[in-house]
Amino acid sequence: MMKKITPFFAILLALFAACQSKTSQSNSDDSTALNTTDSAAKAPLCYQSINNRDTAALTLNIDNEKVTGSLSYNIFEKDKNTGVIAGIVKGDTIIADYTFQSEGTTSIRQVAWLKQDNQLIEGFGDVAEVNGKTQFKDVKKLSFGKSMIFQPIDCK
Repeated sequence: MMKKITPFFAILLALFAACQSKTSQSNSDDSTALNTTDSAAKAPLCYQSINNRDTAALTLNIDNEKVTGSLSYNIFEKDKNTGVIAGIVKGDTIIADYTFQSEGTTSIRQVAWLKQDNQLIEGFGDVAEVNGKTQFKDVKKLSFGKSMIFQPIDCK
């Protein structure tokens, strides 16, 4: 009787081990797929605005409602300024602080973009200096005209 039970348990143990290895292999495949998706979702988004001789470049990293990235303006006959942004995404609008260097001075000003189709349209409005930072008086009254339209480009 004992000889018949031992092979039965050996087969049962082998089947159990085989099922466990398939499950763990399946789980590792799933986590790889999630990591791939997460990496793709967090890939930087790059934009460029060209208006006559004025250019601007924007790189965004969006993680849920937080946004970070880099921004540079090269406005004709003005000093170039380059810096970083950090802010939030609210629906189709990005509001961020732009910390940049221009003429050897570090400054901070608020920036905004409205996402329309695949473009980002820069917002402008009345500003005030508060605690050393230039910020919009009322973000609800921003004008998203057509002066600085950022088109998506391939990131370099």
